[in-house]
Amino acid sequence: MDSKVVAITGASSGIGEATALLLAADGAKVVLGARRSERLEALADRITAAGGTVAWTRTDVRRREDLAALVACAQAEFGRLDVLVSNAGIGPISPLDDLRVEDWEQMVDVNFKSVLYGVAAALPVFREQRTGHFVNVVSTAGLRVVPNQSVYAATKNAVRTFSEGLRQEAGPDLRVTLISPGVIDTDFADSITAPAVRAEIATARDSLGIPPEAIARAIAFAIDQPAAVDVGDIVVRPTAQA
Repeated sequence: MDSKVVAITGASSGIGEATALLLAADGAKVVLGARRSERLEALADRITAAGGTVAWTRTDVRRREDLAALVACAQAEFGRLDVLVSNAGIGPISPLDDLRVEDWEQMVDVNFKSVLYGVAAALPVFREQRTGHFVNVVSTAGLRVVPNQSVYAATKNAVRTFSEGLRQEAGPDLRVTLISPGVIDTDFADSITAPAVRAEIATARDSLGIPPEAIARAIAFAIDQPAAVDVGDIVVRPTAQA
């Protein structure tokens, strides 16, 4: 792992934060991207204090130029980029009858279009290096679609479909991995604008949620495989999750 340069979106909390801490502890050089600069700076200080190597740049994944800047940051600081972990995501889920169209658009922009922007930024770099790894964080919501989560699940399954096409076009030098978390103990519920749904998801999180470090370990496992081994899809969920 100590030869890897890994960029992570949504790195300021939850799965992204846990992944950054774990990979840095394992020797990777991590490049952090998220909107909350103060959280990124605090996380970078923690990694540096623990002996890790880190860079960061404020990243709004809804902006193509910000994803390009994240990849450029990795190249400027460390001379290359080996892995892009597209982890940023939101879940303002609600009944379709609520017609929260702006929430739907936000999920499309953050959960799906940001992955496209990341690939657009990193793919030319990976091609030039003749090596690279895309790790895209999706969700078990796309494997078992339930009421209130249809748009959210659709965005995650859009990434799933796109990633399979990317894998087929990637050729022998690049790797593509999907990580599907189940119920995780993070602040995911905070983005939900429908009060009843937010309370339901928070209750499930408090009763079932596993720590984000479980997902970080899955990401690390996929990255740490030999170059010729492509781990395609990992599902990590609580044993009690339906």
